[in-house]
Order: sequence, then C-alpha cells, then structure tokens
Amino acid sequence: MTAYTDLAKQFGTPLYVYDVDRIRQARSDLFSALPEAVDLFFALKANPHPHVARAMRDGTGRACRAEISSTGELAAALAAGFTGADILYTGPGKTGGELAEALAAGVRLFSVESRTDLEHVGAEAEQLGVVADCLIRVNSATSSSSTSIRMTGVPSQFGFDSESLPELCDQLLGVRGTTIAGAHFFPLSNAKDEASLIAEFTHTITLAARLQDQLGIAFRFLDIGGGFAAPYAVLGDRPVYSSLREALSAALDERFPGWRDGAPRIACESGRYLVGDSGQLICSVVNLKESRGRKYVIADAGINTFGGMSGLGRLLPVAVSPQPDGRANDQVASLVGPLCTPGDVLGRDIALPNLSPGDLVVIPNAGAYGVTASLSMFLGRPAPTEVLISGGQVVSSSRLRQVRDYQIGAPVS
Repeated sequence: MTAYTDLAKQFGTPLYVYDVDRIRQARSDLFSALPEAVDLFFALKANPHPHVARAMRDGTGRACRAEISSTGELAAALAAGFTGADILYTGPGKTGGELAEALAAGVRLFSVESRTDLEHVGAEAEQLGVVADCLIRVNSATSSSSTSIRMTGVPSQFGFDSESLPELCDQLLGVRGTTIAGAHFFPLSNAKDEASLIAEFTHTITLAARLQDQLGIAFRFLDIGGGFAAPYAVLGDRPVYSSLREALSAALDERFPGWRDGAPRIACESGRYLVGDSGQLICSVVNLKESRGRKYVIADAGINTFGGMSGLGRLLPVAVSPQPDGRANDQVASLVGPLCTPGDVLGRDIALPNLSPGDLVVIPNAGAYGVTASLSMFLGRPAPTEVLISGGQVVSSSRLRQVRDYQIGAPVS
C-alpha cells in the first residue's frame, strides 16, 4: 500500500495502476499453457490502453496478435505497434465505413457473423481491390461445460447457427472479395475450472472438424476461442492451467492432424486473463454515512470509474485489499461512489475495515473491464488517471478526455 500511497499523492485519485511486468508474466503463463504452434489474440475490449496492448507484443517470448471490433480499437492496436496483418476484426454490426478503414490499414482477417456480414466485407474489399480472409463464426447448437457467460447454443446476434451452415455453403463460398479461410468459435467466457475449459475446447475442435467435412473446405485458420478465467475486482490469483497444453494437443492431433505444421493454423483469444491481475484501482474515502441502520462508505470512484460492465447488468460486488496497518475487515458496509444515482454501488453490504475520510481503498484485479467498461460520461466527472509501472517505476501516465465534436453550429462561448 505504501507504493500506492505515493502514487495517489502524485497523481490523485481515482487512479488505475497497471503493472507491465505482470502483464508480460500473464502472457508468458498463457503461452506456456498452450501448444507451441497456437497463436494467441489479445482482446482489446478488456483494456484498450495502447501501452497495455503494447506489452502484449513487446519484450521477450512469444507475442500476441490483436482482436478488435471497432475502429477505436483499431486505432489503439495500431498505436500499440500491431500491424494490419496482426489483427482479427470481429463483431456482428460492421459498417461499410469501418470495414473500409480496417482494410485500408491492412487488416485482412475478419470473423463474419452472417451472410450479409460476409457480403459487406466482400463489397468493401472489392472497392479496394483486395481479398479478405473470413472466418465463419459458429453458434453451435450444443456445448460441453457451463459458465457464467455462455456465448453459444441460444438464439444470438453472434455467429451462424451451426445447423444452418451446410445449406448455406455454396452461397458463402461465392461472395466476391472474400475467401472462407476457416472458422471462429467462442462458446464461453471465464470457465469455472480447467476441466470445464478443456472439455469445451475438445468439444469445439470436434465440431470444427465436423463442420470442415460438411462444408468441404480445408480450413486454413481455426480460432477456437477462449474462456480463460481470472479474478475480477476481488482478491485471488489467476489459475494455472497445467493440463491444458497436453489435452489441447491430443484433441487437435485427433481431429486436425496437420495443425502442427499450420494446416490449419490454430488460435485462441483472451482478454481478462492477460490483463486482469495487472491492475489495481486506488480510490479515496470521501465521506461516511449511516442510514436506517445501514453503513455507507462513499468513495471518489463509482460506476463511472469502475462500472464492472454495470450497463450490461453484470456488476459484481468488489472486494478491497488489506489496509497497510493491518486493520481487519470487521464491519459490513456498502462501498458506493459519488454519483447522484442510487445505482452507484461498487459493493453492497461487503466486509470493509473501519475507514475514515481520506483513507485509501484499493480494489484488486481491476486491470480488465475498467475505465472503458464504465459509465464514464455519466454526470461529467473527469476520467481517472491511468498509470503504468514497470520494475516499480512509472513509465506512463494518461487520462482519457471527452471532447464534443460539433458538426453543425459552434461551441457555446
């Protein structure tokens, strides 16, 4: 906490602190858990800070590629040093303008969610005189394991329903400006344990092999998704996947015997596992209150700073790191933010130490889905400062700014 106290004095609060060394360690750990020939995409939605993204490709060891789904993330990836050839562009609602921008930047690999999505990619590629490699994203009718966030097996804007693909094959293969390079699966997020993760990957690989046979296409690229877990805004450690490498290799050997030589090239993707434990959110206690027997600790950070994707109804109660003086979490109170809405709650009736105004509170494992997953424009409060450290030294500090771009009329003077 002493280092956080010094940083809070220097930069103020709320303050995000990301440790580059922990990012690189997470990258190394995940690559070690995967077979040697498997690519790894970093999902920028987890944390699009360009310096965070740069840590995914810089330094020693294997480098990540980038998975994006907007031109904003495209700009962040390019600023981080990724090239168009490093990038996979995903998402169900790609517009002509953003496709043209991505293609002009050299992006050639797209995950497509529907026939019209494929046609949109092809139309923009033809305009530029290029051909885009497209991965058919598959919404499988079946799954293997359960998780808090399922991404398949239900009606969805994501992916082709697997049962409809054989009859669409001829239509998909005939779209000008595109080639069907392979398939993209993303059946789950944040698997509950390694056995569930292995079971889902094995299931996905089996389905992918069956789909390849049904379509009569030799896949050149197969993205089997992610699901790698990490604690989110609570105490805890990233899991170690000691059995995944061997199990994944065996499943691929059985279904895609040429994969070790790149036929097809295999990829996974991850967001929270790679950055989640690198970040801490430091906030200050502003006020204390008791109302009808319930205690409230009011901090200067709320859902505008750490929204926890609250706009999607997925806000989970946070925990706080131990205080440096050893104060125990011996009271139950609600940790709330400064916004004028009763929804500004980071944790309702959670264990907290006895705090006073001016004390610091540190929310751990906040490196993923932080600033950019928050209601940052609500009530017009300034964004938190984001600081990156490496070897204990500050290497970057920045703050997002929101500026209104007037299309008609002039700013109020």
